Amino acid sequence: MTALNYAQEYQRSLEQAFPYVLYFGALYATPNNGRYRWLNGKTIEIPSISVTGRVDSTRDTIATAARNYDNSWIPLTLENERKWSTLVHPRDVQETNQVTTIANITKVFNEEQKFPEMDAYTISKIYADWTTQGEKADTTVLTTENILSVFDKFLEEMSEGRVPKTGLLLYVTPAVNTLIKSAQGIYRTLNVGAQNRLSRAITALEEVEISEVPSELMKTLYNFTQGWKPAAGAKQVNMMLINPISVITPTSYEFAKLDPPSALSEGKYVYYEESHEDVFVLKNKNKGIRMSVEA
Repeated sequence: MTALNYAQEYQRSLEQAFPYVLYFGALYATPNNGRYRWLNGKTIEIPSISVTGRVDSTRDTIATAARNYDNSWIPLTLENERKWSTLVHPRDVQETNQVTTIANITKVFNEEQKFPEMDAYTISKIYADWTTQGEKADTTVLTTENILSVFDKFLEEMSEGRVPKTGLLLYVTPAVNTLIKSAQGIYRTLNVGAQNRLSRAITALEEVEISEVPSELMKTLYNFTQGWKPAAGAKQVNMMLINPISVITPTSYEFAKLDPPSALSEGKYVYYEESHEDVFVLKNKNKGIRMSVEA
């Protein structure tokens, strides 16, 4: 059996899975991900164009022609470098009736370790970038009486920041989702289907899509020493209203390889993967993020 380096195929399958298996998958489909270029294996460059404003015109003279725009490339370095490896004995594959193939092992690894870790990194990195850029989270203790007011405040602040409302996403913990369903002033659309089942789910506010995220994946800080877990001092993010154009989520899978059994591996298959990925809040788009965090 020859060595299999299927990094390209692996990356393609993961990219297809991101929108469906990541709670924050929609942020990995941000249109910004098609607007950067790789400078090297770890650094991307984001284009930035600035222009001047209009001036008065006259019919009697012409002004001196000049360039009234400027273009620059802002470099961002991916800091999140992660790796994972495992040995697989051929006899294990045979004795488990092909259960412990590398395909099955990596599938479980992706679903139970990598993807939750990526979600945890995404929310905590957005919070870190966003607050570092001078933004502050709302710390109001949410109740059924005030949650809609806090949400309306978020929308108002976004409108003041000239943030498009089209495509807004609201990520909430299960507890906050329950508050929304019971909020004073909420209007439900009741739908009784063909099987006489009553649907009372609220999936949107002001046409903003609501996505429920487990509270353990909505923290401000995590420990990524091995895998992921909430760090000491981490705060609970209650909800995050975000326009995906506010972030960029580059992912580079540089290496994924399965080596056949050899003397060096003592007769075992060796699987190893390493990837670089990161999440960045764009400085000129940070008004497109609003957060409610515990005090």
